[in-house]
Parts: sequence; structure tokens; C-alpha cells
Amino acid sequence: MNIQVFGTKKSADTRKAQRFFKERGIKFQFVDLSQKGLSKGEFESVARAVGGVDALLDPDCKDKKTLTLIQYLVPDQQLEKILENQQVLKQPIVRNGKQATLGYQPEVWKTWE
Repeated sequence: MNIQVFGTKKSADTRKAQRFFKERGIKFQFVDLSQKGLSKGEFESVARAVGGVDALLDPDCKDKKTLTLIQYLVPDQQLEKILENQQVLKQPIVRNGKQATLGYQPEVWKTWE
């Protein structure tokens, strides 16, 4: 297993995801979206795994203006704007190879063990 947890330290669900893996002794890599973020390749891989770009967007994010702008851009511009403003993504994004989940989903993660 090669688990990656993408999120921010302020996100309660991200902290819960980290705790889930720590309690089970599963090694994972934490990537703070406020500092590093997803690369274009990682983003596209996650989008394929979760059902597209729209599934990744968090309707409850704090930056509503950017989210609204992203929703009205053409797909090429949309990707560029999302990569610049990753605070509009649902958290945590948990990857295991080609598999990925959005939000706190321990029932899915248990099947990865």
C-alpha cells in the first residue's frame, strides 16, 4: 500500500483520516494542500478515480467566488484555476495507487488493508 493523504492541518476530517491510518499502523504520506498541493498528474488521477472534476469540488468551501468562477470556465481553464486554488477541493483526498476517496471514508479504507 502506498497511501497519500492530501488535506490541510485545519481540516477535522483530514486529522481523522491521519488518525485512522496511525491507529492501524499503516504508513502514509501527508501532503498539506496549503503548502504543496496536488500536481497536475495526481489531480487527473484522483479525478478519474472519483468520477470527474466536479466530484472534487467542495460546495461548502470558504472561497465561494473562486468556486463559482471555476464552475463557469471551460475544462482546460478549469483545471489550471483549480490547481492554483486547491482550497476549493473536498478534504481529505486519500490515494492508494489508482484508487482514491474524498472526505472521511473509513469503510472504504478498511478494504485497502
